[in-house]
Amino acid sequence: MSARLFKDDVVFMQRLLKASGVYQGRIDGTWAAETESAVCRFEKESDLLKKSLGSFDLRSESHIAGLHLHAQAAARRFMRKLDDAGIAARIISGTRSYAEQNALFRRGRWGNPGPRVTNARGGGSSHNFAVAWDIGIFDRGNYIRAVGPYEKAAELVTDEKLEWGGDWLGFKDRPHFQMSTGLSIREVRERFEAGKPFLL
Repeated sequence: MSARLFKDDVVFMQRLLKASGVYQGRIDGTWAAETESAVCRFEKESDLLKKSLGSFDLRSESHIAGLHLHAQAAARRFMRKLDDAGIAARIISGTRSYAEQNALFRRGRWGNPGPRVTNARGGGSSHNFAVAWDIGIFDRGNYIRAVGPYEKAAELVTDEKLEWGGDWLGFKDRPHFQMSTGLSIREVRERFEAGKPFLL
């Protein structure tokens, strides 16, 4: 859950808790009783969603647990559809703190090893606001890179608030799914940082 994912970034965690409607305190980076209580409420709500919408493999669960509560529900409904369709998918990436996003952005740039995996710096990706996740589709344990299975998975999307990265006009990110906010990424960031709701 968020307490494990973001234990070194209390401000980020408080913003996530506020965005999910379970924390009313100040965003001050201080772990106090009010933050602890909000984490407990978040975990309780997460457990209720898990019980009502189903659970999945451990890797997927670890990433679902750090999503905004509305996104958790959407991700679970989506994963159930994939499972029912016989598509062996796992959620392989979910919420990222700004620091984690910046570390990914550095890959393949300025002499750092690895291929470039994102064009977004910290605060510039929907992953930074707990509303996006990436899936991996597997065949007998082997990760599939071919386009077809991801397009097939996207065909199962019926939630009008769920967007697929494969529909983007520029960079096609077929493993990527996210909740639509109706706002620009800048507007989402401003609301997230201010502790204001942006996903209804």
